[in-house]
Amino acid sequence: MMSGPATGRRKRAVTFRALLACLALIGLDNFPAAAQTMTSDLFRPAPDGFMSPQDSPLRKVGANTDKTGDAADDARLRDKDLPAPSRIGNIPTYGLPAASGASDSGFDSLNRTRKKPKFYPGQAKPKPPAGPGSPAPLTVAPALNGRVRLSIPPSESANKTPLPPAMAGTVTGQPPRKRLKIDDDPFGPVGDYVGSFLVKSALELRGGYETNPGRLPHEIGAPFWVVAPEFLAVSDWERHALVADLRGSFTGYSNSMPAIVDGAVSPSPTNVNRPDFTGHIDGRIDVTQDTHITSEVRLRVATDNPGSPNIQTGLASYPVYTTLGGTFGIDQNFNRLQVSAGGTVDRTVYQYSTLTDGTTSSNDDRNFNQYGGVGRISYELTPGVKPFAEIEGDTRVHDLAIDRNGFARDSNGGYARAGTSFEFSRLLTGEISVGFAERNYVDPRLDRLQGLLTASSLTWTATPLTTAKFYSTTSIDETVVAGVSGVLTHTYTFEVDHDFRRWLTAIGKFTYGTLDYQGDGRNDKTYSYEADLIYKLTRSLWIKGTLRRDILDSNIAGASSASTVVMLGVRLQN
Repeated sequence: MMSGPATGRRKRAVTFRALLACLALIGLDNFPAAAQTMTSDLFRPAPDGFMSPQDSPLRKVGANTDKTGDAADDARLRDKDLPAPSRIGNIPTYGLPAASGASDSGFDSLNRTRKKPKFYPGQAKPKPPAGPGSPAPLTVAPALNGRVRLSIPPSESANKTPLPPAMAGTVTGQPPRKRLKIDDDPFGPVGDYVGSFLVKSALELRGGYETNPGRLPHEIGAPFWVVAPEFLAVSDWERHALVADLRGSFTGYSNSMPAIVDGAVSPSPTNVNRPDFTGHIDGRIDVTQDTHITSEVRLRVATDNPGSPNIQTGLASYPVYTTLGGTFGIDQNFNRLQVSAGGTVDRTVYQYSTLTDGTTSSNDDRNFNQYGGVGRISYELTPGVKPFAEIEGDTRVHDLAIDRNGFARDSNGGYARAGTSFEFSRLLTGEISVGFAERNYVDPRLDRLQGLLTASSLTWTATPLTTAKFYSTTSIDETVVAGVSGVLTHTYTFEVDHDFRRWLTAIGKFTYGTLDYQGDGRNDKTYSYEADLIYKLTRSLWIKGTLRRDILDSNIAGASSASTVVMLGVRLQN
């Protein structure tokens, strides 16, 4: 039997176990029993019914406690137990974004300037923008009925009508749109593409009255009408070039001119209708960058000018002549130096003249062939100034060695001239040259024909609305007048165009010409004053009015004449 200290220790242990049992009974009465279950993570035990942070006892306790107490712990618990954001609806990003490998200077593949910004010490660097395809940032919406809701901000283009990129103007990664160039001629023809050719065409229909169409000493007028078609085709090739420019007109008069004037045979035909056509087709073959083969085919159909001494008396109508020719040459560039050479051939044929008595008269003595060559050398001093020198020689051989008046008309001639082409800031452009021309005839009775040669084509843009033009030409023309070697003709034209509006243009033109019939002392001077007013309804329809005064002043008695032309018409173009 044991006693003493051992007995005391056993009594104290029994008393301690009894105290723990009492405390356990008291705790079971205040707190309900809860079985432990395994949550979805299989590692954290949770009481039954604790399915979300909002339903947990701690959440409920936190809601009833003081705001300065467990609110921070409650928020941390909510963020910790929220589900991960969903990737449904977000476009995944693969690989590297566009232009990510571009250098820090120049332009990238999206045509954006890449310049690495410089930052001062301590300066905050901006955050790079999110690339295409990056997911939109998640935001936490305010609590609704005690629950946390996740939301994705709506796109900037939500609930908006989509626009094409070209209309939107600003599209991510798209280069900025360039401003369209102002149309210098808003009422000019646009044309149509036919294959690789840009084709422009036009047709003018005019009608009016002329006081002296036959250029008689005494004016006898007649109404008239004009049909004038135009055609232009320009190739759009990477190499080589081909241009076709064809322009023509036909003028018809309603009344016939009298066959007898003041008791004598009229110097003018009874039928003064006349055609006029000028056309050429130019081609260029680019052999190399500096070597080009050039060619041209040209056609001219016309009649003698009214009042010319070449017109026979007693004609029923003007005889029509045709000149068909061509040029074949080569251009070679040596840096800024350009050398050009070519050969020319032309054939001129007159139709038979029809007389008022019904008979015909041959014009074979006026038919001739011309063979020649031309050479030109030029040097480009500056991009706007290019002086040149040109020389030409030719031979004319007539079908008949002797003409109707017994003269041999075969001849050799040519010209030499020097000038420059220039362009000064687009205000003054063109070409001007001066030289000397002469022609020697087989018949010794025909004097040498010679004279000053001038040729120019200048355009001066005085203001955006006013343009001044100057043209001058020189030609040596054949004649059948007895004892006359030929006709040296100079023509000078000055023109001013002014736009009152883009659709309303006024044109003033003055032309002065001299005709020197070398051999018999005859000299004619011509003056022409013209005023035009053009009303441009659309690009395709213009209305044009013309008032012109033509004067022929001759030193031969009875050869002078004058005429006034009034004309109104429309122009259809494409």
